[in-house]
Amino acid sequence: MEQLTQFAPFLLMFVVIYFFMIRPQQKRAKNEKEFESALKVGDKIITKSGLHGKIAEVAETTVVIETMAGKLKMERSAISMEMSAALAKK
Repeated sequence: MEQLTQFAPFLLMFVVIYFFMIRPQQKRAKNEKEFESALKVGDKIITKSGLHGKIAEVAETTVVIETMAGKLKMERSAISMEMSAALAKK
């Protein structure tokens, strides 16, 4: 019983770290994966580097973005979920 009470603070710290750091990060990653898989032709997006454009083509891991300068081929992971959602609200 004495060993359990000595180990309890470490166990409690791990639980707190899990619920405040690890779990939200996993949830955010899951939401980004869902966002990437839901991209379709015609969506207006903003990349993480700040490029604005419209999706012209969609492949398995890449997308072709039509911008004012022309067409660019980028990875799906380069598209910002938060900024694109803000653009869609406007």
